[in-house]
Amino acid sequence: HHNNMSMGSVQRPLVVVGSANADLVFTIDRLPKPGETLAASSLETIPGGKGANQAAAAAKLGYPTYFCGQVGQDANASMLKESLSGCGVNLMHLREVQGASGTALILLQKSGENSIVIVGGANQSHWQLTDNIKQLLQSAGAVLLQREIPEEINVQVAQIASSAGVPVFLDAGGVEGPISPALLSSLAVLSPNETELARLTGKPTHTLELVQAAASELMQLGVKSVLVKLGADGSLLLPGPGLVPIRQAAIPAPEVVDTTGAGDCFTAAYAVAVLEGKGGAEALRFASAAASICVRRKGAMPSLPVRPEVQELLAKDDAAGSRQQGAGSREQAATRSSQLRCLAGITHVGEG
Repeated sequence: HHNNMSMGSVQRPLVVVGSANADLVFTIDRLPKPGETLAASSLETIPGGKGANQAAAAAKLGYPTYFCGQVGQDANASMLKESLSGCGVNLMHLREVQGASGTALILLQKSGENSIVIVGGANQSHWQLTDNIKQLLQSAGAVLLQREIPEEINVQVAQIASSAGVPVFLDAGGVEGPISPALLSSLAVLSPNETELARLTGKPTHTLELVQAAASELMQLGVKSVLVKLGADGSLLLPGPGLVPIRQAAIPAPEVVDTTGAGDCFTAAYAVAVLEGKGGAEALRFASAAASICVRRKGAMPSLPVRPEVQELLAKDDAAGSRQQGAGSREQAATRSSQLRCLAGITHVGEG
């Protein structure tokens, strides 16, 4: 394998700083109307939170991963710790603080769509960046952030890491509202989904052309690259100023069971691929395969794939080749891909 560099003891760890939540998942047919009471068919308590999901995703893919976060002193705290360490995440820098662990109420509809209410809990409590954590950040291969912990902690972490030459990835998921300029200028990669991209730029994102224009606008804010997650429509990477955008179609899932955690899985898998020396197009395919497996199963953490599953799907997808291009990834993908062909300057992954 050509990237021996990244194998064995030279692998600098991925450090995820972020949130851990207990996800209370209610399975329902549809959302209740105001004043209406609906029965849920089941309730499950599942480990989640964008930070914990991303750490678990990277560790399950076999990459050395640390999680720096905070849990409370409730029953959910031990469930979160056990789940993370079960996925292979290093919890040396996980802190226990007073009060409740972060909690998310997830209303999962038959269609696979979800609506979420979040209680910040321990994720929003007073954070302390110890000297040990600072050293870890400075020696990391990359640092991965989201928006479910206080913004000023993200800013501090990003500045510590980037000033040591460590690339910082920010998944734009979490709180709404503008991202601090100090954080933006420290980022190697900013990764929003379509909705987050629209919110951050105030621009429409319903066609690929608009997505690309909005993403270019984020680049103007000092971010080095932008990775847009488009769900069933795949992803779009602006690899850097003046570089040609890279487009990746979604790798179709035979059945979408639950989209919870798919974006987290995608961002983490992309970070792992980049850390292993994969180029943009290859990293996107790897992330697409990981996310495709994730949506076929229920729950955030339990649905995360291990590396052999990702490799198997990539091999299958290779075999299916261009015959399958875009097939099965929902109707709008067809209209998008025709828009795509009219868009000069976008290379389609697989067409070089």
